[in-house]
Amino acid sequence: MPSTASSSSCACADSAPLAPPPRAMPLPDAQPAQVVREYGPFPGVDAIHGVTHDGRRVWAAVGDRLLAIDPASGQATAQLRRAGDAGTAFDGTHLWQIAGARIERIDPATGEVLAAIPAPGGGEDSGMAWAEGSLWVGQYRQRKIHQVDPQTGEVLRTLESNRFVTGVTWVDGQLWHGTWEADESELRRIDPDSAAVLERLAMPAGAGVSGLESDGAELFYCGGGLSGKVRAVKRPRSAPAAC
Repeated sequence: MPSTASSSSCACADSAPLAPPPRAMPLPDAQPAQVVREYGPFPGVDAIHGVTHDGRRVWAAVGDRLLAIDPASGQATAQLRRAGDAGTAFDGTHLWQIAGARIERIDPATGEVLAAIPAPGGGEDSGMAWAEGSLWVGQYRQRKIHQVDPQTGEVLRTLESNRFVTGVTWVDGQLWHGTWEADESELRRIDPDSAAVLERLAMPAGAGVSGLESDGAELFYCGGGLSGKVRAVKRPRSAPAAC
């Protein structure tokens, strides 16, 4: 079972076709998300699309570039001139970025695109995570998360949610995704085999989630869509998933 993380989403594309009505699914009660810090808005940034974490810095896709943010100071310390309109991920060495209908593998030092594969949604994709050799890519209005081969773009399997899927992240063997419908957003932990919802964190009113990433420890980083902000949310200390 995957146990490493790296993720994100869209600032939420409303042009994609709507999926069939969501299937009924038993849900645990939602607990309030604890927002512990906000970053931004940043100069010249209209929206946050994807979010990831490279072990030191938070990366945010902001449309025409990727920003590296120091989580201690809250300042943007570097940028790469690469388009990013949806999910962002980090595999331990490289950044992965959804740009339109493709996913690019990017050198974080130079911004050079090293490889590219087709995005499973053909441009209607949202969040993205890296975990143990695979990309996990959300489709917003289709309410799906695809496990994708990073070499070929082949979809290996698909999980279906009953809510629009924004950001996606793995941490300690747990699969989490963001939701954003109307004015309501949640962070959800789901069973990586059945997609059953195991845990729900309700974001404060007006705090949408357009991207999601874990720092591997205490925090989730959530893109705030058109607010231009990234929010740090305290991660609940649920038991790690069994391997």
